[in-house]
Amino acid sequence: MPVVDVVNLEGKKVGEVELADAVFSSKVNPHLLHEASRWYLNGLRRGTHKVKEKSEVSGAGRKLWKQKGTGKARVGSIRSPLWRHGGTVHGPRPRSYSYAMPKKMLLGALRSALSAKLADEKLTVVDGWQLESHKTGSLLATLGKLSFRKSALLVSYGENRNLELASRNLEGVKLSAPNTLQPYEVLKHDRLLLSKDAVARLVRTLDPEKTPIAVPDVDTIAAAPAKKATAAAKKPAAKKVAKPAAKKKTGKG
Repeated sequence: MPVVDVVNLEGKKVGEVELADAVFSSKVNPHLLHEASRWYLNGLRRGTHKVKEKSEVSGAGRKLWKQKGTGKARVGSIRSPLWRHGGTVHGPRPRSYSYAMPKKMLLGALRSALSAKLADEKLTVVDGWQLESHKTGSLLATLGKLSFRKSALLVSYGENRNLELASRNLEGVKLSAPNTLQPYEVLKHDRLLLSKDAVARLVRTLDPEKTPIAVPDVDTIAAAPAKKATAAAKKPAAKKVAKPAAKKKTGKG
């Protein structure tokens, strides 16, 4: 397992952490990274493009001249697509560009992205994001001590109001949670800064070789003893004696 130094917000080493091979040292798959990036970018498209068709452009609906006898080409409307300022045919319409992607492919792409960052030595594990202030300047000074140059993706597990407020106005800096981390964002930013809690969460989610939690053995519960039958229950029920049918009276006598 690769061992990475854990640093505090001052950039000083405070410990080490072992990273799972299946998550941070897997084989980088460029095809999965391409498909995951394409899927993510297509989901961001608004798809609000629209052109005006023949029925939507301005212009009268009357026939410009009679059908025959003028020597001109026949025409039915000034809004024809053949004319200038006419309608547009087969143009873009409002639509959604998003599509479904298998979850296994997305998780595999995220493993490849994390492994690529670790191989390029652009992954840093932070002890925690305990910021004393929500000011942008203080966070920028902290990132400078953590080798921040061009851009950085901060990954924090749990609610952190100061970090959220301080990072949202910094150009090239984005805050993400482990459960919303995208392969495209990992590759896009120059540095990847993970908290220890975020690393544990990612390993728990992405490790395909994780063993299930062992459940302690439970003794078999013996069946409850049957209740003793009461004297009334033991006594057989009395049989009902059928009464003889009454004889029908005849009309004689």
